[in-house]
Amino acid sequence: MRVTQKVRKILDNYESDSPATKANLARLLCTGKTAGTGKMIILPVDQGFEHGPARSFAMNPDAYNPQYHHKLAVDGGCSAYAAPLGMLEASADTFAGSVPLIMKMNSANSLYKNPDAPTQAVTATVRDAVRLGCSAVGYTIYPGSEEIYSMLEELRELIEEAKAYGLAAVVWSYARGKTVSKEGELAIDVIGYGAHMACLMGAHVIKVKLPSDFMDQDESAKAIKDNKVVIKTQADRVRHIVQSCFNGRRMVVFSGGSKKGANSVLEDAIAIRDGGGNGSIIGRNCFQRPRKESLELLNNIAKVYLGKDDDLRMAA
Repeated sequence: MRVTQKVRKILDNYESDSPATKANLARLLCTGKTAGTGKMIILPVDQGFEHGPARSFAMNPDAYNPQYHHKLAVDGGCSAYAAPLGMLEASADTFAGSVPLIMKMNSANSLYKNPDAPTQAVTATVRDAVRLGCSAVGYTIYPGSEEIYSMLEELRELIEEAKAYGLAAVVWSYARGKTVSKEGELAIDVIGYGAHMACLMGAHVIKVKLPSDFMDQDESAKAIKDNKVVIKTQADRVRHIVQSCFNGRRMVVFSGGSKKGANSVLEDAIAIRDGGGNGSIIGRNCFQRPRKESLELLNNIAKVYLGKDDDLRMAA
């Protein structure tokens, strides 16, 4: 693994971390087609927990097999593969050492319906992540939920233990709950707040959704308008989220959301690149496609982050 000067510069931002944690961050940044560039493409497959197997995999039956996803991450040149305990246990030996792993430590399920207090259960331990050779742990918080304070306390303990073992911490920050409107879940001010909160909790990498130009909170909307924060284009909004993550001193990647056309996925990647984001964490838009299409899409996303997309033929 060659650690480039670009990666070393990023690692310098993590001043309190041990050599072991920095080595695991370097593994995320120095694997796959975007290795050494400061950009990452991560394949997350926790949707079986979140939405159930049929909603997640029926459109591509091969995806019912956990090993399918691990192999897709390897063959697609991804920076890492993120999944819950059971998924990783089903393929950890077959693909040992082939791609960095992120163990998703908590999960929700769609059978639980409480819009005021969305939460997730902790479903694995840091020791599980160490046992399976993971480079990082992942955890979701729901800023805006009535359960957020309990989630933050769980996260504090998890990050402390992960860092003690030399693992990196990736935090999914998805604002939702009683105080956040549906449109507000994608609002630029809300996503910026959630991303900043994850940084304050000690996350190394923050995962958020791509924000809209809607503003949900009156006081933060006023601050954005009064100080002429530019949020006109998607790249502008990515730039503001990067700024919210300690002015770029913490890495932020953006989710792909529900399945959409390949053109839209690539346009998102271009905006992330142009706005200074650290890459894509893209699940359903990969594994819900046939394998050949998934690999082509991952290759094209990598081209975007490598700056080789001038002659990219956008697929429908």
